[in-house]
Amino acid sequence: MAKGKRNPKIDPYFNKLKQWKEEFELLREIVLDCDLTEDFKWMHPCYTFDDKNIVLIHGFKDYCALLFHKGALLKDPHGILVRQTENVQAARQIRFAGVREIDEMQLILKSYIDEAIEIEKAGLQVEYKKNSEYAVPEELHHKFVELPDLKTAFEALTPGRQRAYLLYFGGAKQSKTREARVEKYIPHILNGKGMDD
Repeated sequence: MAKGKRNPKIDPYFNKLKQWKEEFELLREIVLDCDLTEDFKWMHPCYTFDDKNIVLIHGFKDYCALLFHKGALLKDPHGILVRQTENVQAARQIRFAGVREIDEMQLILKSYIDEAIEIEKAGLQVEYKKNSEYAVPEELHHKFVELPDLKTAFEALTPGRQRAYLLYFGGAKQSKTREARVEKYIPHILNGKGMDD
């Protein structure tokens, strides 16, 4: 495979890293060796094939990782893909604690990246869970009955906004908390806005 090209506009990002500097540099070399285009999205180095996101490099306090945008479609013969949370549907990570670990896995990582490229070339898509498959918290359902306009406004929201609300409202353990969350966001929903709008 031909080597991808470094994007000099991203060099300052790599140069000012304090944590995971060596790890990010090695991951960058591995990914570029797979003929991907280097870009910067969501405040992270992101690598694309024909303008489709394949993988990005990101770091956290305890680990750094390669994040595969359609990781759920990868075969994962080595059992190294991690789902960040139970609500993540498509993306999967391969996590690293140090540069040596990355170095020892170079061939495996390249095989995963190559498979991710093939998935993109084939036009495969992740089957996302439909919003109707998410439970509507009882507290929200009661508000729908009490305020029919709220139900209409909620159903007019984009699927992503609906899903965000359902996950946020339903994520609270106590009914009192779920109720407070619903109350807080009624004006947003009635105005056709998502949680972060």
